[in-house]
Amino acid sequence: MNKIIKSTGLYWFWVSLLVLVLDLGSKEWIMTYFCLGESVSVVQFINFTYTHNPGAAFSFLANREGWQRWVLSVISIVIILILLVIMYYSDKQVRLFNIACAIIIGGALGNLFNRIIYSVVIDFIDFHVGNWCWPTFNIADAGICVGSILIILEYFYCSHVKIIKTERTK
Repeated sequence: MNKIIKSTGLYWFWVSLLVLVLDLGSKEWIMTYFCLGESVSVVQFINFTYTHNPGAAFSFLANREGWQRWVLSVISIVIILILLVIMYYSDKQVRLFNIACAIIIGGALGNLFNRIIYSVVIDFIDFHVGNWCWPTFNIADAGICVGSILIILEYFYCSHVKIIKTERTK
């Protein structure tokens, strides 16, 4: 534990704080200027629709009796801690992976804050094309998805690079 934080993946934690500020700020704006259920068209395929989600992604567990708030909060805390430890033991130079982890942490912190303070997660981005609608989400949810996709891409890219390097050494 004698590593200097600046030399670890935690150097990128500022990205988490940026995602957190953008997420909480946008949710505060929605709660201030919209009534629950109100919807305003932003562009042809995106509305801002103020909703509450007591569950997880895609309203999973939303219709339960309230216990999901605490279970999902504990799961979020555990994931945040695991990612922080991974980032601590990672080198600062592993940019994409650490930035992806930081984005996920920022999103998880935003939704965790909502669950603890409001008992629900504030969602407002309503994406739709014609009659097809994506479940309403927020900046934290988008961050968690983008961060997860970046980790998957990094994994496949690194696996691909290792295979190419192995093939060249034969």
